[in-house]
Amino acid sequence: MDTLNDYVPTGLFWVSLALINAGLAEQKGRSRLRWFLGSLLIGPLATALIVIWAPVETGPAFPPPRG
Repeated sequence: MDTLNDYVPTGLFWVSLALINAGLAEQKGRSRLRWFLGSLLIGPLATALIVIWAPVETGPAFPPPRG
C-alpha cells in the first residue's frame, strides 16, 4: 500500500509538469504535443531546455512580392 501512496503523487506531479511544459513550449513557438510527450519522458530537464532555448523565429505569413 505504501508504494501506491508514493506513485500517485509523483505521477500527478510529472503529468502536471508536462502540461506546464507544453504551455511554455507553445509560447516559444514550439510543438505543444511533442513537448508534452517529451516532458513525460525527461520531466524537469525538459523544463530547463524550454526555458534556456531561444524562441523559434517565425517568418512572415506570406512571402514578400517579387519585383
